[in-house]
Amino acid sequence: MPEIAGQVADGFADAVREHEEQWLSPLAVRSYETRGREAPEEECRLRTPFQRDRDRIVHSKAFRRLRHKTQVFVDPEGDHFRTRLTHTLEAAGIARGVARALRLNEDLTEAIAVGHDVGHPPFGHAGEQALDELLRERGGSGFRHNEHSLRVVDRLERDGRGLNLTWEVRDGILTHTGPQEPETLEGRIVRLVDRFAYINHDIDDALRSGQLEPGDMPPGPIELLGDTGSRRIDTLVHDVVEGSARAGDIVQSEEIGEAMLALRSFMFDRVYHAQDHEPARRAVQRIFENLVDERGMSVEDATDYLAGMTDRFALAYAAELD
Repeated sequence: MPEIAGQVADGFADAVREHEEQWLSPLAVRSYETRGREAPEEECRLRTPFQRDRDRIVHSKAFRRLRHKTQVFVDPEGDHFRTRLTHTLEAAGIARGVARALRLNEDLTEAIAVGHDVGHPPFGHAGEQALDELLRERGGSGFRHNEHSLRVVDRLERDGRGLNLTWEVRDGILTHTGPQEPETLEGRIVRLVDRFAYINHDIDDALRSGQLEPGDMPPGPIELLGDTGSRRIDTLVHDVVEGSARAGDIVQSEEIGEAMLALRSFMFDRVYHAQDHEPARRAVQRIFENLVDERGMSVEDATDYLAGMTDRFALAYAAELD
């Protein structure tokens, strides 16, 4: 290794520690104060532990497959609709901006954000609901994509060895949705910003598809948050940054939070629940039954395999069974 590279690497961790002590909020997680990994390992000399986690997720197979997984519309015609991957990148960018404004750990925030949906099954909400019902019918506890995302990074990637991520990133992935709150402020940013991203880009896609018209939008939330996606996200981000800075936690003002939830409810009523999900549900059911009842897979292995499928692969697989 060239001498200059060694000099930089030798001082990298100390330089990061010094910078974080000068810049980060006292509430931020320090990069070299992680609770650690399940399997101890030698640290990288030119990346913090959270940067390594981000890179491991981005280079994983599960992350790459997000490119062909539904956000809202299954296998849409057109090049400009969001996928699970573009949603992830949009959420990560917004979350990192919030973390920077609050002087929290951007690398931790980004790592959680890029990993939060790697366990999502094909066909978006419809696929998750169908798989959840199938598992419950067979006496299981159901399917929740946040729990499966953790399983992906812990057990399924790298041929079963997992990615050996830090505790903080794993906590953020698991708790980005569901009843349990993240233990870090960085994780709480991702939990909230996930909604900022999907509500607003799903509106854009619904308008693009013709499922919604501009006049359909609820006037109250739109008047308060903004009449374009970028304005709404800007309003939401400024609100959470200012409120969180005062509160020492990740919070929204009551008025803005209620407007966001009203917009979310509108999207569930008019878009998410209004689509014809039956083809996706039938595909998930047919594949699952084939894997378990015909091919003899265990329910756990079938769940892992099915949840890892892209929309296109799942549709092709189901078509071959008919």
